[in-house]
Amino acid sequence: MFLHDTHSHLNEFATVEDGESRVMGGFAKICTLINEQKEKNPETLLLDAGDFSMGTLVQVVFEEEASEIRMLGDLGMDVTTLGNHEYDYKVQGLANMLNSAVASKDPLPDLVVCNVDWEAMRAEGLTEEQSLLLEAFENYGVQKYTVVEKNGVKAAVIGVFGIDSLACVPNCPIIFSDPVESVKETVDEIQSNEDVDMIVCVSHSGTWEKEEKSEDEILAKSVPELDLIISGHTHTKLEKPIMHGDTVIVSAGEYGKYLGSLSMAQTENGRWSLERYELITVDESIEPDARTQEKVDTLMAMVDEKYLDQFGYTKDQVLCTNEIAFSDSSDTSTLHTELNLGSIMADAYTYAVDCIMGEGSVDVAVVPSGTIRDTYAKGNITTENVFHSFSLGIGADGIPGYPLIGVYLTGEELKIVAELDASISGLMTTARLYTDGLYWHYNPNRMILNKTTDVYLCDGNEQRTELEKDKLYYVVTDYYSSQMLGGVTDMSFGLLSIVPKFEDGTPIENYEDAVIYRDGQELKAWAAIASYMESFEDTDGDGIGNVPEKYGTLEGRKVVEDSKNILDLLKNPNKFFFMILAVVLVVLALVVGVAVLICKIVRKIRRVRK
Repeated sequence: MFLHDTHSHLNEFATVEDGESRVMGGFAKICTLINEQKEKNPETLLLDAGDFSMGTLVQVVFEEEASEIRMLGDLGMDVTTLGNHEYDYKVQGLANMLNSAVASKDPLPDLVVCNVDWEAMRAEGLTEEQSLLLEAFENYGVQKYTVVEKNGVKAAVIGVFGIDSLACVPNCPIIFSDPVESVKETVDEIQSNEDVDMIVCVSHSGTWEKEEKSEDEILAKSVPELDLIISGHTHTKLEKPIMHGDTVIVSAGEYGKYLGSLSMAQTENGRWSLERYELITVDESIEPDARTQEKVDTLMAMVDEKYLDQFGYTKDQVLCTNEIAFSDSSDTSTLHTELNLGSIMADAYTYAVDCIMGEGSVDVAVVPSGTIRDTYAKGNITTENVFHSFSLGIGADGIPGYPLIGVYLTGEELKIVAELDASISGLMTTARLYTDGLYWHYNPNRMILNKTTDVYLCDGNEQRTELEKDKLYYVVTDYYSSQMLGGVTDMSFGLLSIVPKFEDGTPIENYEDAVIYRDGQELKAWAAIASYMESFEDTDGDGIGNVPEKYGTLEGRKVVEDSKNILDLLKNPNKFFFMILAVVLVVLALVVGVAVLICKIVRKIRRVRK
C-alpha cells in the first residue's frame, strides 16, 4: 500500500473532487484501511514517496513536533523519501524536524534518498547549512536505500529526488546528482552487495503528460532493473499503472484522498508481474481509527496557541459562508483559462494591501497556480480551509507562511507577464497566472511569445485603462513566486524577462526588502485571504458574510480566443513576432542560399564530367 504528497493532511478535510464538494482524507481513516489489509496480510509493505509536509495548519509545528513523519510512522509506513516541500522551512527547518522526530522516540519510517551529492559538497567545503543537514541525516539514519523483508521476500527500496523537484526549491544550498544516474549506481550497489528479490523506488520526480518529459517514465526506461516505482511530486492520480518493460509505475494523487493498493507475483524469470491494483477512496464511508484520530487531535490542538493566536484567528473560526462552485485546485494544471479560485485569491491580495496603503494603491495582484494548494468547498469557510488554500513556506521573520510582497513593473513588463502565462505556462503549469487588475486575451494557436492579442488594466468598476509602456505600476504577489522568476525566464530563453523594481525604479536585489507589513507583522498570503473573506457582506442575515455571487461567473480576466483564422493569427503582433519572423527569414535565406550554392556546384561538376 502506498501514499505520496499527503502535505500535512493528517485530518479529513472539505474539498472539491470531480466537481463535487466532499469530505476526504484523514490519517485515522487511512489507518482503518491499512489495519483491514493487515488483517488479511500482516506482511503488507507500506511505502510513501515524499512531500508528507506543508499543506495544513499542523505544519506550523513542523520543526518542533515533526508531526507528519511521526504520523507516517504511526501508520506503520516502512519507508519514505524527501519531497521538495520538506525544504519549505529551509535546510535548518528540515534538519530541526528530523532531529525532533528522532527525539520523540516514536516509531519512524526508514528515510531514503540516493542522489544527495555529499561528495561534491565536501569537495567544495561544507557550508554551515550543509553540515547541519548532514548531521541530521546521520542522526536519523538516512540512507540511499534500505532492505525490507516481508513474508520471506526481500525488497530493496531506493529513494530519489527529481529534477523538477529541485527546481521547486528556491535557492537550494544542497547539491543533488542526476537522479537517473544515481539510481543506476544504487541499483548496481544493491545487486553487488545485497541478496534481494525485488527493487522498488520511492521517487519524488513524477509523471507528466508528455512522455519525453515524464521523469519517472524516463527512469523506468533507463533503469529496467526497477520492479516498481511509487511516483510522487506531480500529484498524478493513475487509475491504471504505467508500464515500461517489467517496470510498473503507480501514483495515488494528493492529500491522502486515495490510498494506493497493489499486489505483485514473481514470474519464472525472477521479475514481478502486477496482479491487482486499485486506488481506495478515503471518504466519509470509512470509520476513522479512534487511537489515530486522538493522536492527530493532540497535534492539531497546538495550532491555535503556537501560531494562530498572534494573527487573531482560531483554526475553527468561520470566516464566511460559500454557495459558489469553485474550480478544483487541479484545474490550474489542466485548464488554461480564467478560474474563479484564482480570481478570489488575487482579489484578496488587492483588498488586504489596499487596507494598509489606501484604496486604489494596488494596480495588479498576481497569483501563480503553483501556490494554490486547495479549493473552497460549499458551506462554511474556516481559517483552516483558507490556510489549506495557501500553505507554503516561511518568512524572513521565522514564522510559517510566505508573506506578500509589493514591486513595481512597467506597462511593457505587465504585457510580458500576460505573455508568460499565454506562452510558457503550457510548458510550466505552475506558472499559470490569475490576476486582479490585469486582463488579457490570448490565442493558443498563435506563434509562441506572440499569443496575447490584447492586454490592459481593468478596475473593480470594469473600467478599462490602457497600459503605458514606461509607467511603473504597483504589483502585489507572494514571496515564493518572486523567487521563481528566474525559472520562468529560463523557459523563454531569456526573452521574456521582467525586473521587479522599487517605486523609484531601482531594481530589487533582495525580495525581503519588498515584503509588506501589517501592524508590524509580515502580511502572510493566507492571512490576506482570511481578512478578505471576513469582509464579505452578510446577504442572508445569519450573522456570517457570504461569498459574493460575482465569483459564480467568469469576468473576462483571461479570455481564450481559440481561432485558426489567418487574420486572428497575425493581428496585433508584438516585438517577439518580428524577432522570430526575422530569425525564420534569415534561416530560410541561408537554406535557399546553400541550396543555390549546391546547385551551382553540381552544375559545375556535370560540366567538368562532360
